[in-house]
Amino acid sequence: MRAGIGEKLLMTAIYGFLIGLGFVTLYPFWNSFVISLNAGADTAFGGITFWPRAFTLDNYVVVLKDGRFMNGFLIAVLRVLVGTVLSIFFTAMLAYGMSRRQVVFKKYYMIFFIITMFFSGGLIPFYMVVRELGMLNTFWVMVVPGIISVWNMIIFRTFFQELPDGLEESAKIDGCTNFGIFFRIVFPVSGPVFATLSLFTAVYHWNDWFNPAIFINNSHLLPVSAVLQQILNSNLAQEMIAQSTGGNAAALDALTRARTVTNKSLSMATMVVATIPIIAVYPFLQKYFVKGVLVGSLKG
Repeated sequence: MRAGIGEKLLMTAIYGFLIGLGFVTLYPFWNSFVISLNAGADTAFGGITFWPRAFTLDNYVVVLKDGRFMNGFLIAVLRVLVGTVLSIFFTAMLAYGMSRRQVVFKKYYMIFFIITMFFSGGLIPFYMVVRELGMLNTFWVMVVPGIISVWNMIIFRTFFQELPDGLEESAKIDGCTNFGIFFRIVFPVSGPVFATLSLFTAVYHWNDWFNPAIFINNSHLLPVSAVLQQILNSNLAQEMIAQSTGGNAAALDALTRARTVTNKSLSMATMVVATIPIIAVYPFLQKYFVKGVLVGSLKG
Protein backbone atom coordinates (compact mmCIF):
# COMPACT_ATOMS: atom_id res chain seq x y z
CA MET A 1 0.00 0.00 0.00
CA ARG A 2 1.20 3.46 -0.87
CA ALA A 3 2.01 5.68 2.06
CA GLY A 4 -0.15 8.77 2.46
CA ILE A 5 1.15 12.31 2.60
CA GLY A 6 0.70 12.45 6.38
CA GLU A 7 2.71 9.27 6.87
CA LYS A 8 5.49 10.57 4.62
CA LEU A 9 5.64 13.82 6.55
CA LEU A 10 5.76 11.90 9.82
CA MET A 11 8.61 9.67 8.61
CA THR A 12 10.47 12.73 7.32
CA ALA A 13 10.12 14.42 10.69
CA ILE A 14 11.29 11.28 12.51
CA TYR A 15 14.34 10.83 10.30
CA GLY A 16 15.14 14.53 10.57
CA PHE A 17 14.96 14.36 14.35
CA LEU A 18 17.19 11.26 14.47
CA ILE A 19 19.73 12.85 12.13
CA GLY A 20 19.78 15.98 14.28
CA LEU A 21 20.12 13.93 17.45
CA GLY A 22 22.96 11.92 15.93
CA PHE A 23 24.73 15.11 14.87
CA VAL A 24 24.42 16.68 18.33
CA THR A 25 25.74 13.46 19.88
CA LEU A 26 28.68 12.84 17.55
CA TYR A 27 29.84 16.38 16.78
CA PRO A 28 31.64 17.05 20.13
CA PHE A 29 33.75 13.91 19.66
CA TRP A 30 34.41 14.71 16.00
CA ASN A 31 35.42 18.27 16.87
CA SER A 32 37.81 16.98 19.55
CA PHE A 33 39.30 14.60 16.99
CA VAL A 34 39.73 17.46 14.47
CA ILE A 35 41.41 19.69 17.07
CA SER A 36 43.77 16.85 17.96
CA LEU A 37 44.87 16.77 14.29
CA ASN A 38 45.34 20.52 14.10
CA ALA A 39 48.43 22.51 15.06
CA GLY A 40 48.02 23.95 18.54
CA ALA A 41 49.19 27.42 17.49
CA ASP A 42 46.57 27.53 14.75
CA THR A 43 43.86 26.20 17.07
CA ALA A 44 44.43 29.21 19.33
CA PHE A 45 42.88 31.41 16.61
CA GLY A 46 39.60 29.47 16.90
CA GLY A 47 37.23 28.52 14.12
CA ILE A 48 38.11 24.80 14.00
CA THR A 49 34.87 22.96 13.25
CA PHE A 50 34.70 19.98 10.86
CA TRP A 51 38.19 19.78 9.33
CA PRO A 52 41.72 20.54 10.57
CA ARG A 53 43.05 23.80 9.19
CA ALA A 54 46.73 23.06 9.83
CA PHE A 55 47.06 19.27 9.81
CA THR A 56 49.73 17.75 12.03
CA LEU A 57 50.43 14.56 13.97
CA ASP A 58 52.70 16.25 16.49
CA ASN A 59 50.03 16.09 19.19
CA TYR A 60 49.85 12.30 18.96
CA VAL A 61 53.63 12.00 18.81
CA VAL A 62 53.94 13.91 22.07
CA VAL A 63 51.16 11.89 23.73
CA LEU A 64 52.49 8.50 22.69
CA LYS A 65 56.01 9.40 23.77
CA ASP A 66 54.82 10.53 27.20
CA GLY A 67 55.87 7.80 29.61
CA ARG A 68 53.21 8.89 32.09
CA PHE A 69 50.45 8.32 29.57
CA MET A 70 51.70 4.95 28.34
CA ASN A 71 52.17 3.73 31.92
CA GLY A 72 48.62 4.89 32.71
CA PHE A 73 47.35 3.08 29.63
CA LEU A 74 48.88 -0.22 30.79
CA ILE A 75 47.53 0.28 34.33
CA ALA A 76 44.07 0.96 32.89
CA VAL A 77 44.16 -2.19 30.74
CA LEU A 78 45.21 -4.28 33.74
CA ARG A 79 42.50 -2.71 35.87
CA VAL A 80 39.83 -3.40 33.25
CA LEU A 81 40.85 -7.05 32.90
CA VAL A 82 41.17 -7.83 36.62
CA GLY A 83 38.30 -5.63 37.77
CA THR A 84 35.84 -6.88 35.16
CA VAL A 85 36.59 -10.57 35.75
CA LEU A 86 36.35 -10.29 39.54
CA SER A 87 33.26 -8.08 39.50
CA ILE A 88 31.31 -10.22 37.04
CA PHE A 89 32.30 -13.46 38.81
CA PHE A 90 31.32 -12.41 42.35
CA THR A 91 28.25 -10.43 41.26
CA ALA A 92 26.96 -13.35 39.16
CA MET A 93 27.57 -15.80 42.02
CA LEU A 94 25.64 -13.57 44.42
CA ALA A 95 22.83 -13.13 41.90
CA TYR A 96 22.59 -16.88 41.34
CA GLY A 97 22.23 -17.46 45.07
CA MET A 98 19.58 -14.75 45.35
CA SER A 99 17.64 -16.27 42.45
CA ARG A 100 17.12 -19.61 44.23
CA ARG A 101 13.74 -20.06 45.91
CA GLN A 102 15.13 -22.08 48.81
CA VAL A 103 17.29 -19.23 50.14
CA VAL A 104 16.03 -18.21 53.60
CA PHE A 105 15.29 -14.50 54.23
CA LYS A 106 15.97 -13.73 50.57
CA LYS A 107 13.52 -10.83 50.63
CA TYR A 108 15.32 -9.10 53.48
CA TYR A 109 18.69 -9.60 51.81
CA MET A 110 17.38 -7.88 48.69
CA ILE A 111 16.07 -4.95 50.73
CA PHE A 112 19.50 -4.60 52.33
CA PHE A 113 21.24 -4.63 48.94
CA ILE A 114 18.82 -2.13 47.39
CA ILE A 115 19.30 0.32 50.28
CA THR A 116 23.01 0.49 49.42
CA MET A 117 22.07 1.71 45.93
CA PHE A 118 20.48 4.87 47.32
CA PHE A 119 22.46 5.59 50.49
CA SER A 120 26.17 5.51 51.23
CA GLY A 121 28.34 6.34 54.21
CA GLY A 122 30.00 9.27 52.44
CA LEU A 123 33.48 9.89 51.14
CA ILE A 124 35.21 10.36 54.51
CA PRO A 125 34.01 7.04 56.04
CA PHE A 126 34.81 5.35 52.74
CA TYR A 127 38.35 6.77 52.84
CA MET A 128 38.79 5.61 56.45
CA VAL A 129 37.67 2.08 55.56
CA VAL A 130 40.07 1.94 52.61
CA ARG A 131 42.89 3.22 54.82
CA GLU A 132 42.21 0.66 57.56
CA LEU A 133 42.19 -2.12 54.96
CA GLY A 134 45.65 -1.03 53.84
CA MET A 135 44.63 -0.39 50.24
CA LEU A 136 45.80 3.23 49.93
CA ASN A 137 48.30 3.69 47.09
CA THR A 138 47.72 0.13 45.89
CA PHE A 139 46.33 -1.31 42.69
CA TRP A 140 43.54 -3.09 44.57
CA VAL A 141 41.87 0.13 45.68
CA MET A 142 40.67 0.45 42.07
CA VAL A 143 39.27 -3.10 42.00
CA VAL A 144 38.04 -4.32 45.40
CA PRO A 145 35.50 -1.54 46.25
CA GLY A 146 33.66 -2.16 42.97
CA ILE A 147 33.58 -5.95 43.00
CA ILE A 148 29.85 -6.13 43.78
CA SER A 149 27.41 -4.06 41.72
CA VAL A 150 23.87 -4.23 43.07
CA TRP A 151 22.35 -3.06 39.80
CA ASN A 152 24.20 -5.76 37.84
CA MET A 153 23.23 -8.29 40.50
CA ILE A 154 19.54 -7.47 40.02
CA ILE A 155 19.83 -7.93 36.25
CA PHE A 156 21.73 -11.21 36.72
CA ARG A 157 19.19 -12.44 39.27
CA THR A 158 16.21 -11.66 37.03
CA PHE A 159 17.87 -13.41 34.11
CA PHE A 160 18.64 -16.50 36.20
CA GLN A 161 15.04 -16.62 37.44
CA GLU A 162 13.87 -16.94 33.83
CA LEU A 163 15.87 -20.14 33.29
CA PRO A 164 13.79 -23.36 33.33
CA ASP A 165 13.83 -25.21 36.65
CA GLY A 166 14.33 -28.45 34.75
CA LEU A 167 17.93 -27.53 33.93
CA GLU A 168 18.91 -27.38 37.58
CA GLU A 169 16.85 -30.41 38.57
CA SER A 170 18.35 -32.60 35.86
CA ALA A 171 21.86 -31.48 36.82
CA LYS A 172 21.23 -32.37 40.48
CA ILE A 173 19.97 -35.81 39.45
CA ASP A 174 23.27 -36.32 37.64
CA GLY A 175 25.12 -35.45 40.87
CA CYS A 176 26.15 -31.88 39.99
CA THR A 177 27.00 -29.53 42.87
CA ASN A 178 25.83 -25.92 43.07
CA PHE A 179 29.13 -24.73 41.63
CA GLY A 180 28.90 -27.33 38.90
CA ILE A 181 25.37 -26.20 38.02
CA PHE A 182 26.50 -22.59 37.82
CA PHE A 183 29.57 -23.17 35.66
CA ARG A 184 28.27 -26.04 33.48
CA ILE A 185 24.60 -25.11 33.07
CA VAL A 186 23.88 -21.50 33.99
CA PHE A 187 26.98 -19.82 32.62
CA PRO A 188 26.88 -21.33 29.08
CA VAL A 189 23.23 -20.34 28.52
CA SER A 190 23.66 -16.82 29.94
CA GLY A 191 26.11 -15.50 27.35
CA PRO A 192 24.16 -12.34 26.37
CA VAL A 193 23.75 -10.98 29.90
CA PHE A 194 27.36 -11.84 30.80
CA ALA A 195 28.68 -10.09 27.69
CA THR A 196 26.52 -7.00 28.20
CA LEU A 197 27.30 -6.49 31.87
CA SER A 198 30.98 -7.26 31.29
CA LEU A 199 31.15 -4.43 28.80
CA PHE A 200 29.33 -2.03 31.13
CA THR A 201 31.73 -2.95 33.94
CA ALA A 202 34.77 -2.58 31.69
CA VAL A 203 33.62 0.87 30.58
CA TYR A 204 33.22 1.90 34.22
CA HIS A 205 36.73 0.76 35.12
CA TRP A 206 38.22 2.41 32.05
CA ASN A 207 36.53 5.79 32.61
CA ASP A 208 36.75 6.01 36.41
CA TRP A 209 39.26 8.66 37.48
CA PHE A 210 37.79 9.80 40.79
CA ASN A 211 38.81 6.86 42.99
CA PRO A 212 42.43 6.78 41.74
CA ALA A 213 42.68 10.56 42.19
CA ILE A 214 41.47 10.26 45.81
CA PHE A 215 43.22 7.10 46.99
CA ILE A 216 46.44 6.98 44.93
CA ASN A 217 49.37 9.38 45.28
CA ASN A 218 51.83 7.26 43.33
CA SER A 219 51.92 8.54 39.74
CA HIS A 220 53.05 5.11 38.50
CA LEU A 221 49.73 3.57 39.61
CA LEU A 222 47.41 6.14 38.04
CA PRO A 223 45.27 4.81 35.15
CA VAL A 224 44.93 6.72 31.91
CA SER A 225 41.65 8.32 32.99
CA ALA A 226 43.34 9.99 35.96
CA VAL A 227 46.28 11.05 33.80
CA LEU A 228 43.83 12.57 31.33
CA GLN A 229 42.14 14.48 34.15
CA GLN A 230 45.51 15.88 35.24
CA ILE A 231 46.20 17.07 31.69
CA LEU A 232 42.78 18.72 31.49
CA ASN A 233 43.26 20.40 34.87
CA SER A 234 46.67 21.75 33.85
CA ASN A 235 45.16 23.13 30.65
CA LEU A 236 42.36 24.81 32.60
CA ALA A 237 44.83 26.29 35.09
CA GLN A 238 46.93 27.77 32.31
CA GLU A 239 43.88 29.34 30.68
CA MET A 240 42.84 30.88 34.01
CA ILE A 241 46.33 32.34 34.52
CA ALA A 242 46.29 33.79 31.00
CA GLN A 243 42.94 35.44 31.62
CA SER A 244 44.06 36.98 34.92
CA THR A 245 47.37 38.47 33.71
CA GLY A 246 45.93 41.75 32.39
CA GLY A 247 48.81 43.59 30.73
CA ASN A 248 50.76 40.39 29.94
CA ALA A 249 47.83 38.77 28.14
CA ALA A 250 49.07 39.88 24.73
CA ALA A 251 52.51 38.45 25.36
CA LEU A 252 51.10 35.15 26.57
CA ASP A 253 48.77 34.99 23.60
CA ALA A 254 51.66 35.54 21.20
CA LEU A 255 53.67 32.85 22.96
CA THR A 256 50.79 30.39 22.72
CA ARG A 257 50.31 31.01 19.02
CA ALA A 258 54.01 30.46 18.39
CA ARG A 259 53.86 26.93 19.78
CA THR A 260 53.06 23.99 17.54
CA VAL A 261 51.72 21.86 20.38
CA THR A 262 49.57 23.40 23.12
CA ASN A 263 47.90 21.99 26.21
CA LYS A 264 44.50 22.10 24.52
CA SER A 265 45.65 20.14 21.49
CA LEU A 266 47.38 17.63 23.75
CA SER A 267 44.19 17.27 25.81
CA MET A 268 42.17 16.48 22.70
CA ALA A 269 44.74 13.97 21.45
CA THR A 270 44.84 12.28 24.86
CA MET A 271 41.04 12.00 24.97
CA VAL A 272 40.92 10.46 21.51
CA VAL A 273 43.64 7.90 22.31
CA ALA A 274 41.96 7.01 25.63
CA THR A 275 38.55 6.57 23.94
CA ILE A 276 39.62 4.42 20.99
CA PRO A 277 39.93 1.09 22.93
CA ILE A 278 36.36 1.30 24.24
CA ILE A 279 34.99 2.27 20.83
CA ALA A 280 36.83 -0.67 19.27
CA VAL A 281 35.18 -3.14 21.66
CA TYR A 282 31.56 -2.02 21.12
CA PRO A 283 31.00 -3.49 17.61
CA PHE A 284 31.91 -7.00 18.80
CA LEU A 285 29.42 -6.97 21.70
CA GLN A 286 26.69 -4.74 20.29
CA LYS A 287 24.48 -7.67 19.28
CA TYR A 288 24.24 -8.72 22.94
CA PHE A 289 23.03 -5.33 24.24
CA VAL A 290 19.30 -5.46 23.61
CA LYS A 291 18.95 -9.17 24.24
CA GLY A 292 21.07 -9.20 27.37
CA VAL A 293 19.70 -6.10 29.08
CA LEU A 294 16.03 -6.49 28.12
CA VAL A 295 15.84 -10.19 28.96
CA GLY A 296 17.52 -9.50 32.29
CA SER A 297 15.09 -6.74 33.17
CA LEU A 298 11.68 -8.23 32.33
CA LYS A 299 10.92 -8.65 36.00
CA GLY A 300 11.73 -6.56 39.03
